[in-house]
Amino acid sequence: MLRSFSILLLAATTLAAAPCDLILSARYVVTMDARRQVIENGAVAVRDSRILAVGTKAAIDRDWQPKRRIDRPNALITPGLINTHTHAAMSLFRGIADDMKLQDWLNNFIFPAEAKNVNAEFVRWGTRLGALEMLLSGTTTFTDMYYFEDVVAEVAKEAGIRGVLGETVIGFPVADNKTPADALKYTEKYLQRFKGDALVVPAVAPHALYTNSDETLKAARALANKYNAPILIHLSETKKENDDNQAKRKQSPTQTLQSLGFFNGRTVAAHCVWVDAADQAILKTTNTGVAHCPSSNMKLASGAAPVVDMLKRGINVGLGPDGPAGSNNDFDMLEEADLAAKLQKLIRNDPEALPAKQAFEMATIGGARALGLDKEIGSLETGKRADLITINLDVANAVPLFDPYSQIVYALKGSNVLDVVVNGKEVVRDHRSVTLDQAAILAKAREYGISVAQSVKKR
Repeated sequence: MLRSFSILLLAATTLAAAPCDLILSARYVVTMDARRQVIENGAVAVRDSRILAVGTKAAIDRDWQPKRRIDRPNALITPGLINTHTHAAMSLFRGIADDMKLQDWLNNFIFPAEAKNVNAEFVRWGTRLGALEMLLSGTTTFTDMYYFEDVVAEVAKEAGIRGVLGETVIGFPVADNKTPADALKYTEKYLQRFKGDALVVPAVAPHALYTNSDETLKAARALANKYNAPILIHLSETKKENDDNQAKRKQSPTQTLQSLGFFNGRTVAAHCVWVDAADQAILKTTNTGVAHCPSSNMKLASGAAPVVDMLKRGINVGLGPDGPAGSNNDFDMLEEADLAAKLQKLIRNDPEALPAKQAFEMATIGGARALGLDKEIGSLETGKRADLITINLDVANAVPLFDPYSQIVYALKGSNVLDVVVNGKEVVRDHRSVTLDQAAILAKAREYGISVAQSVKKR
């Protein structure tokens, strides 16, 4: 009898000390699960790329024996931030032209600067710079739309950041492809190369309705569906875009895309500032994800997207910084959450509109839903990908703390992020990159800054 009891005790002890790769613990774990649990003195156990368990520190320490431990008693643990729209390589155009209308900015500065500077190496170093900034500020997934997107994917894997990465298709000659047909061929090879990748979700990215023919948009949709890939597109960003389409077709851009069958598959539409009730009904019916970009929309005076209305309809809305060059000069997702909440309060004259918890949902699980990845990322739950961050509470802007959601959205900054784990791998430790050579990236970015400035002056 005593021997049987000893065996049971040994089995229980062995079970209680199951091995794992990593345990992170902190003052609070903000799970963003269905119940929106916030666990005081909490911890997360990780094995390989997955979350094994989430609970109190006492329970996790009892049940799991880690190879490595990160204890942050004066920090928060949250899901990694999910950026649903950006152009990472354009970080090398940061500040090239500001304080002007979108069409002026694009046609007179960005498109000419791109024509003179962008090649595969420019994209490589620009994406490294963008990935460095994103990781250091807590972004673990970014959604990108640019040229040489296969190079962007290579850098994402080098950096250890997750990406939904779209190769741009546009109706005029650009750096990597001279025609839309060339771009579609290039994109198909890219989709084939990265299909099933652990970090990269390859996507098709027709720039916008107004920069592509109907035939190209249909072909882009068909290509995306062939590989079960998402499509990324700019949609109704400005009033001019809507007015021009109304004058040409007597319908909104959303209605035009619907008539083309464009939404018949996984779609993420960026901006959606000028979408009325009928447009929103289409977005909801087609399960189109929306990337809300408050900084960009404000800086370019594009307008304020009806985010509260879209959320009430059940549309999946995430957040995106858009990114450096002029529409927004940084990638700070905590700043986007803060501005998203404040902008909705302002335009609705309602301080209760888009509260902090809902804004943080958009930066995490809401962004995952918009991308169609909510079964894998966006919350801290057993079985999900181990994408998580720690945020320092031992700083002046974090004291005192009464409500974690309020603190995250209205007080904390990207610079307060301490650690970043993506797919179970540490990529930032003590606010220093583990995977990227910061000194080399900054030095190269300064070199590119000189050449970009010279090319603009020669216009």
